[in-house]
Amino acid sequence: MPPTLQQIFEGYLYAGTVSRNADALAETFTEDGIFEAPLVPEGAAFPRRLAGREEIRTAMAAYYARPVEGGRAPNFEKSGYVLHTTSDPDVFIAEIDTVFDGDGDGDGDGTGDRAVSLVQIFRVRDGKIARLRDYFAPALLD
Repeated sequence: MPPTLQQIFEGYLYAGTVSRNADALAETFTEDGIFEAPLVPEGAAFPRRLAGREEIRTAMAAYYARPVEGGRAPNFEKSGYVLHTTSDPDVFIAEIDTVFDGDGDGDGDGTGDRAVSLVQIFRVRDGKIARLRDYFAPALLD
């Protein structure tokens, strides 16, 4: 039985956001999968476009090796998501509200949560991600 869209999304979420495991993340994609972040400027630390499982694995391993800025970590109890199906059974949209613990109020005392909203569009094939477009504000990576 093929994985559900929710299982595909949660597998991707766990591999990337929770464990920051580039190998596991790459395995959520098809061999020729494409990972895009169209709003990220060229030359940014976060990759704008990756084509193929091996490029995803290599680039995300390098990205995950960087220190997490400001000690911010996602608070999964305060965060949430909604998955939206489309008329195409191989496409779904994830509407995500992530809350980061840490200095979200910018006063340097380490208090105050920071909420971030984003949208991801997934196209799947054979239980894997064939194309992912991740729409988030690039300034959030600073």
